[in-house]
Order: sequence, then structure tokens, then C-alpha cells
Amino acid sequence: MELTKKNIENIKTWLKNNLDEERYKHTLGVASCAEELALKYDLNPKKAYIAGLMHDCAKCFSKDVSKSYFDKVDILEEEKINYKTWHAPIGAFIAKTEFGIDDDEILSAIRWHTLGKINMTLFEKIIFLADKIETETRDCEWCKCNRELLEQENGLNKTLLNCYRATLKSLCERNLKICKLTVDIYNNLLDNI
Repeated sequence: MELTKKNIENIKTWLKNNLDEERYKHTLGVASCAEELALKYDLNPKKAYIAGLMHDCAKCFSKDVSKSYFDKVDILEEEKINYKTWHAPIGAFIAKTEFGIDDDEILSAIRWHTLGKINMTLFEKIIFLADKIETETRDCEWCKCNRELLEQENGLNKTLLNCYRATLKSLCERNLKICKLTVDIYNNLLDNI
């Protein structure tokens, strides 16, 4: 897919029709933050914007609709334990099949923006973090803290670790199951800080 202004407007129209108002606002914030982080880390800002724009495209699907995609997408068995993560692999599928996005870097960043993975690429890391630290819908103090961490030595990994720590705490507080991969990534980040 050529990333033209018209294509971006088509994506935004589809998102407006398939996301609730708050999720759409978050999506625009992630796209903007992803673009900003891409510029900071000398990556392609247009690709980052598209990945940010598409990252939650399947977030507002019902559980039944989401489950209907399971045989079409690459979803881990352990990933199925928490419906909050289903939209990531489904979103990558939607980006590819509905919008013709064929850039592997964009698709992988969409695919792994919720769980993450061990040894994420720089591009995957910035999309993951843009989702957590965009300033349109996220808590201002949380964003400020994480943006300060980004400026430190090894700041990307420190910020990722901080986000995983918060995720684990939140999952425990809400009595939601925790994917083993999340724990493995957390441990790996601890080893690399």
C-alpha cells in the first residue's frame, strides 16, 4: 500500500466507524506519538504514524467477532487467555487484508504492540511505547515520568520495563490472567537494564 494522504484519510474514516470516540482519540494520539518517537530515533515517521493509526483497529470488536478471526490469524494459545490482547494479531490481519498494508515492519509492530516480545526491534518498541505514553488520553504524570525515562541512558528499555511493571500490577489488581510471555519479557528487560 502506498501511504498517501487519501489512503490515510480512508483509514481514519474506517477507524471513526469502528472505534468508539475515546479509542479514536487515543489512536490519533498514538499515531502522533509514534511519529514523534520515530523522528527521535531516526526511523521512518510516516510508517510509524500508520502503525500507530492502525494499532487498535480491532480493539472495539466484540468477543464473538474477535473469536471469528482466530483461525485466520497467528495468535498464541497463551494469548487467548486474556481477551484484551486479541486485537493485536487481529489488527495486523485487518491492516493487511482490509487496507493492503504489506510492510512487515508495520504489521509486526501492530501485531506485538500489546504483549510485546523478547528482542523487539526499535520500531516495535516505539509503537509499543507510543501506545502507553501518548498524551491525548493517558495520565499526564504517567506520560511525563516515562518521557523522562526515555531521556536516560538505555532509556527505551527502562521505559519498557516501567510499562511492563505497570501492566503486571494492573493485571493483578483486576484479577486477569497474565500471559507467560509478559513475565518472560519483564524478566528479560530486567536482565538488560
